[in-house]
Amino acid sequence: MNTSQVDFHDIRVLKSSGLGIFIDNGEIEQISNNYTSGTACRALVNGSWGIVSSDNTRDPESMLFSAAKLSSQAHRRSPRPDIDLARVESPLIHDLPVVEKDPADIPIEEKVELLLDIHKRAKVQDVSSSTVMYSESVTEVEYSNSEGVEVSYSLVRTGFAVTAVASRNGVFQMGRESKFNVCGYELFDRYDALELAETAGNTARDLLSASVPKGGRMPVILDQELAGVFIHEAVGHAAEADHVAEGNSILAGLIGSQIASSCITVIDDPSMHGYGYYPVDDEGVESRPATLIEEGVLKSYLHSRETAALFPDTGRPGNARSQGLSRPIIRMSNTYIENSDSSFGEMLSEIKDGIYLIGSRGGQVNPGEGVFQFNAERGFLVENGELTTPVRDVSLSGHTLDILKHIQMAAGDMKMTSGRCGKGGQLAPVCDGSPHILVSEATVGGSG
Repeated sequence: MNTSQVDFHDIRVLKSSGLGIFIDNGEIEQISNNYTSGTACRALVNGSWGIVSSDNTRDPESMLFSAAKLSSQAHRRSPRPDIDLARVESPLIHDLPVVEKDPADIPIEEKVELLLDIHKRAKVQDVSSSTVMYSESVTEVEYSNSEGVEVSYSLVRTGFAVTAVASRNGVFQMGRESKFNVCGYELFDRYDALELAETAGNTARDLLSASVPKGGRMPVILDQELAGVFIHEAVGHAAEADHVAEGNSILAGLIGSQIASSCITVIDDPSMHGYGYYPVDDEGVESRPATLIEEGVLKSYLHSRETAALFPDTGRPGNARSQGLSRPIIRMSNTYIENSDSSFGEMLSEIKDGIYLIGSRGGQVNPGEGVFQFNAERGFLVENGELTTPVRDVSLSGHTLDILKHIQMAAGDMKMTSGRCGKGGQLAPVCDGSPHILVSEATVGGSG
């Protein structure tokens, strides 16, 4: 096929190398080095995409020919409406994170010694086991497309996680702490890994004597991590425009509507130097912050170039991301609730009696129906404005729009938490965060 018949094409060349170390109960369980490279090519003919990937980085033209052939055949066999792509400016690579300590310059023996020290520090009283993992990676990206865009960049990501398990009388509880970012080995200068390990151990130990609260509707304070998970899972996924296009989002048709209390502003910012950072997305669009909710009003969705053309005036492209050589899909980056002007102490005084939930142990959400359930790591009962009984095995559930409108206060102490988000069979590094928030009424699950 003549590639001049292709409406649009792009080519991504990736090279990635990394190191992983896993310590289990003080023993070196695994040290692994990995290196991958390859090329991904997309071609658009009318309404059909052809996507080809290979570990070959030297002959992108032949891959372009194959992708063009696939898209042309797909269009002939099953014609679809033409796909328009939103126009974008040529990206400018700037403000890349500066690596102060290249992880490759640190001897592996030094890394293992630090991880073993982290393991030892987590073994506080009643902690029966602990694991520590470390990862570092360098990814080089070259992107070009038929519109004349050509960009390249390199990113270093480094991080570690420590998990402690405490046991007493047949009861087991877990504590976990982690730090991941787009940076080098200076991560361990920015954060006290040994102190975090001790925190993980103390959390596991303290949970052994915590109570399981009675469930029901009550006022709830969410800490920064759990509120960040809520805004990522319950709001961020519903704001992804592919979900909107598929009829699988409670936020469809609500642009310009007041969907949350006026103290809530939500941003997704891939230009922030958090774990979800990227200078350009995997369609070559320069990263810029997107305001999803402003003072309670839904302002925009997250877009690829295709959905931005499908839903004009609902945001700009820049959130198409892929894992490795997979096809780009709409993903979040660094998503957070902005700081407001309340304080944690004011929240305690305001609710008088309720519950304070801390940390996250996962959960589930349906962006189409807007229902969710998240499990907190731990918490405290709030009685007469004071933190009292420690609690465990407690969950938060409800409807996204109901919770958003019941958020009464947001503090000024935002923190971000790093992790990986799964969608469409792909994992992407992300960050989410929030200040403490007070929900005037929510459903808490416990023993009753």
